[in-house]
Amino acid sequence: RHTRLQGDWSSDVCSSGLAVLVAAVVAGSASFNAIARLWLRAHNPPPGEIYTVDGHKMHMYCTGSGSPTIVLDAGLGDDAVTWAGVQPALAMTTRVCAYDRAGFGWSQAGPAPRDADHIASELHGLLRQAKVDLPIVLMGHSIAGIYMRDYAARYPEDLAGMVFVDGSTPMQQEHPAFKAMMGKGPPPWVIALVGNAAFSAGVPRLMGMCSKTNPGLDARSARLQAEDHCELHVDSSMNEMRNMERSGLETVHSGPYGSLPILILSHDPEKSLATESSSEKMGETAWNQMQEDLKKLSTRSRRIIAKGSKHYIQIDRADLIEKEVPLFIQQIRGTAPQPTNYGSTTRSEERRVGKECR
Repeated sequence: RHTRLQGDWSSDVCSSGLAVLVAAVVAGSASFNAIARLWLRAHNPPPGEIYTVDGHKMHMYCTGSGSPTIVLDAGLGDDAVTWAGVQPALAMTTRVCAYDRAGFGWSQAGPAPRDADHIASELHGLLRQAKVDLPIVLMGHSIAGIYMRDYAARYPEDLAGMVFVDGSTPMQQEHPAFKAMMGKGPPPWVIALVGNAAFSAGVPRLMGMCSKTNPGLDARSARLQAEDHCELHVDSSMNEMRNMERSGLETVHSGPYGSLPILILSHDPEKSLATESSSEKMGETAWNQMQEDLKKLSTRSRRIIAKGSKHYIQIDRADLIEKEVPLFIQQIRGTAPQPTNYGSTTRSEERRVGKECR
């Protein structure tokens, strides 16, 4: 019995020692992560300006000159830095403003609910605070496609055109194919809890994610983009996800928008279908049809499938954006011939090697 008690005591000591060691490592990693983020913020002030909208700070970075201004809106979990690779090229044609939605990048978290109506209203207020000339061209990636539609329905006089970059559509989460895919993952509260813990503890930094960059960026943009992989946007992302249904109900009947020029850039379904499971292939087919349905939003719409690209077309196929969006702006201005293929879906043939999706 005495030997057994000694063994139990030794086991408890080892377990306690291991727990202390793990706690020390986590605390050290969290401290290092916090210091690194503070250092970066202190030595890299946000490019652009900070404005006060409805009592909270919002960030916008504008470059270039000309009209109409392109306003860039990022996808879920991203901020203005996601456009760093293409903004300089677009700014050679017209003025380009990338902004951070509330709770992302350098923008403070905004009041609940984080639904399409409130997000569109905040952008409307930001544009006026920043004195951005109207009309604008809204260009959004992924979930921003829903917010763009809300803006178009509420402030149609503000818009000269829209560019959907693999944009989401209202109530897409109710599609059976997407429901099947979402049902396989953990519940949202678990994602939020684990995500917050991992980012706070500096796990992404330990894994080297804070040094990951994409080619073609200047040194400052590359540093900011690398650090963006280690920014804590979990709560803000979850707040928008929790309001997906509300945002969908607010926008599901939005449009059509008459003859408003619309350009739809979609990822390559063939790129994904080659490697995905049967359920994921069903989701891919559904997404492709939703992208096709976006053409119904205007009599002056057309769709281009970005060959070889996954969801982040602005990274995988920056060359396509840098070619097609300036042309789109020139067509709106009337300085380039109008398209003769409205309502069409075409597949791009060019591809820039070396770009990698986040």
